[in-house]
Amino acid sequence: MKRRAIILSICFLGMILTADQGVRPARAIQVQQSGKPNPQIEKILGEISSTNIEAIIRKLVSFGTRHTLSSQDDPARGIGAARRWIREEFDRYSRESGGRLQITEDEFIQEPTQRVPQPAKLVNVVATLPGTQGESKDRIYLVSGHYDSCVCSQGMLDATSDAPGANDDASGTAAVMEMARVMSKYQFDATIVFMAVPGEEQGLLGATHWAENALKNKINIGAMITNDIIGNTIGGNGVRDNARVRVFSEGVPSIESEAEARTRQSVGGENDSASRQLARYIKETAELYLKNFNVTLIFRRDRYGRGGDHIPFLQRGFTAVRLTEPNEDFTRQHQKVREENGIRYGDVADMVDFAYVAQVARVNAAAMAGMALAPAPPLGVKFKSGRQEYNTYLTWQAGKEPDLAGYRIVWRETFQPLWQHSVDVGNVTEFVMKSLSKDDYIFAVQALDKDGNASLPSFPKSR
Repeated sequence: MKRRAIILSICFLGMILTADQGVRPARAIQVQQSGKPNPQIEKILGEISSTNIEAIIRKLVSFGTRHTLSSQDDPARGIGAARRWIREEFDRYSRESGGRLQITEDEFIQEPTQRVPQPAKLVNVVATLPGTQGESKDRIYLVSGHYDSCVCSQGMLDATSDAPGANDDASGTAAVMEMARVMSKYQFDATIVFMAVPGEEQGLLGATHWAENALKNKINIGAMITNDIIGNTIGGNGVRDNARVRVFSEGVPSIESEAEARTRQSVGGENDSASRQLARYIKETAELYLKNFNVTLIFRRDRYGRGGDHIPFLQRGFTAVRLTEPNEDFTRQHQKVREENGIRYGDVADMVDFAYVAQVARVNAAAMAGMALAPAPPLGVKFKSGRQEYNTYLTWQAGKEPDLAGYRIVWRETFQPLWQHSVDVGNVTEFVMKSLSKDDYIFAVQALDKDGNASLPSFPKSR
């Protein structure tokens, strides 16, 4: 499929550059991130271990409950013990990286809410891998999982009953920790942040605190991925699927202004938010490296009527998506461990598919590494003219990274979910797509470095 996509894109390019007449629409072909995988990313994915992930999940389960309101001081049980162990593991990864991985605790007092009846201490455990390129190190890519658990279906405030939370969300936390262990041995142009957050079950509290501080401090978050419920491969409906993961992304931005809404209604773009671009990028990049594993794009913010730690970032204007298994089993979510009428309830470790969690971790790592190695997405992408015309004129601002090699234009028919075609146009800041009308196609521009690493696509703004 990749070879066919490349051949068709080349043929299509020849038509664009030479034809004076219109070009007939081509069959939908997904554009791959690159014709040649990056050896560094291949090594990273090969080092991610399902054995390590299993050990992390079982250790987190061993703390009995990780309810946000459970004990902070008990040495063996509760969220405090779990947090201290996560910190110890991050510290070990830091030592193994020669101190490059920097560990901090983002502690705050959560004021009372409906789900937090009295002030409570919450702590985000944060591992930061600084970027090594001066022009890129202030650009941050964030990946998270939540380390709290609960038996919320039986009692939102029950902080004492066993709440193993193996899948929800020790699985996501383990994936993040294993990525930190492996990726901290490598260098990236941009900065990568690995974060374990509490308070998800009480209202996305840890993520909200971090996102709010990021907004106040004008932190340049290039993209955020949260992993929540990524370990189950047999659904409550009996369907088994260990070969794909869902990526949830919002279309219309959460903070779209009235002016932006009017522009979107006039020129389109409801399927081309920054988060949709991130979701496509994850799919294209992961499927380049992981054979026989599919990333399924779900075009909604989250599962029906539900939420996750990416939402506070979306609500503050950051690019964010959620990864979740394809078939959930609700007998294992927020349930006390028990057996009733022959049905086993409870989110226990033995029901987690550890090899599958490792695959989802590789999906994350491929995308995070690709973004952190690539230049920043092009700024100022726009159509040179807003007039009706037969060609499409694209312009953008030149990037400043020293390893910037050029740009790629991607495009698709308006009804297609994935990019169909691409052309590398060199180190220029404008390009004419001959005989392609912006009425009929959606365009975006990516920046490329000398090794072929591609940025997230930038969707053109209206003139």
